[in-house]
Amino acid sequence: MRVTLVAGARPNFMKIGPIIHAIENAQNNGEKISYRLVHTGQHYDKKMSGNFFEELQIPEPHANLNSGGGTQAEQTAAIMIRFEQELLEHPADLVLVVGDVTSTMACAITAQKLHVKVAHVEAGIRSGDWTMPEEINRLVTDSITNYFFTTSELANENLRNSGISDERIFFVGNTMIDTLLKHRPNFKKPQIWNDLNLVEREYIVMTLHRPANVDQEESLKQLLNEIITHSQELPLVFPVHPRTAKILKEIGISHPRLHLIEPLGYLEFNYLVERAKAVITDSGGITEEASIMNVPCLTLRDNTERPETITLGSNELIGTDPKNIAPAMKILFEGNWKQAQEIPLWDGNCATRIVDVLLKL
Repeated sequence: MRVTLVAGARPNFMKIGPIIHAIENAQNNGEKISYRLVHTGQHYDKKMSGNFFEELQIPEPHANLNSGGGTQAEQTAAIMIRFEQELLEHPADLVLVVGDVTSTMACAITAQKLHVKVAHVEAGIRSGDWTMPEEINRLVTDSITNYFFTTSELANENLRNSGISDERIFFVGNTMIDTLLKHRPNFKKPQIWNDLNLVEREYIVMTLHRPANVDQEESLKQLLNEIITHSQELPLVFPVHPRTAKILKEIGISHPRLHLIEPLGYLEFNYLVERAKAVITDSGGITEEASIMNVPCLTLRDNTERPETITLGSNELIGTDPKNIAPAMKILFEGNWKQAQEIPLWDGNCATRIVDVLLKL
C-alpha cells in the first residue's frame, strides 16, 4: 500500500509524525506499506526549519507545494492544482489527511477526483460554528472521506448522524497526544524562563489568535485588562501570533506583568504549559495538551469541537465576554479548578492503531 500523507501547517506534522513512525515500524516487520510526506506549504512558519523536524524526529517532507498566501479561495485552488500534479507524478493507493486546515479539505477533494481513496484523521469533530473556516473544512472533508479515524465517541456519533456506517469509522484516539507523551521527557526550558525568573505554578501562559478575540480592538483590550486585573500579580507569558502582535501594537496595550514574546518551539512551549498555574487560550490543540498534563485551561471561545477536554479534561469554556474572566479566575485561585480524568484511548498508541487498520483495508 502506497500512502500519501498530507500536512499543511505545523500542528499537522505533530499529528502525522507518530503515523510515520508506526508505518516505519510496520515496514521493519515486513509489511508492504510505504509513505510519501507532502507539505502543501499552506502556512509559512519560520520556526519550521530542519531543527523542528529533528527535534520531533519527523522526516523532512518529500515535497513542498509552496501553496501559501492569498484568500481562502485562492489558497484552496493553489493547493488543489499543485496536489493534483503531485498525485499524478507520484500515484498513491490512499491519501491520508489530518485535522481541519484548508489543505485537509483541498487535498481530499483532489484525491477523490483522481479516484484515490481518502482517510481522515480527527474525523467527526464539530463545533457547530459555521463562521469558523475550520468547521467548513471538517464538514466538506468528512462528506467525501472513505475511512474515518476518530478521537472520541462523540465524533463517532456525529459521523453516524450524518449517515456514515460503522464499518468505516475507527475510534483510535488522538495522534497529537502520541506526540505529546513521546516528547514530554524532552521538554526544553526556554530562555524566557530565566529572563523572567519564572517559578513553577506562579505564572500564566496565554495564546490568542482567533478573529472573534483579536479582530475587535476594544474587545481585545477589555479581555486583556480583565486578565491582568484578576491574575493576582502573576506574570502573564504571551507567545504572540504575528497577526495578534500587529493588533496589539495598534491598540498600544502594555503592562509590567504582560510579557509579549516570540512564538516558541513545541518543546519549549509545552515546558511552559506543563509548569504553569493555568493556560488562557483560544486554541483547540492546546486544550488537548493541557488536559493530558492536568493544567487548568480557560478557553476564550463560545464553542469547542473538543468537548472531551471539558467533560474529562481540565478545560472550561469561558466564552468571549470579558465579564466571564473574573469568576473563572476566582475558582482558579481558590484552588477549586477541576482535575483532569483519563480520556479514552488518548494513551500514546493512536498511530499504531491507525496503521493496523490501514494494513487490513
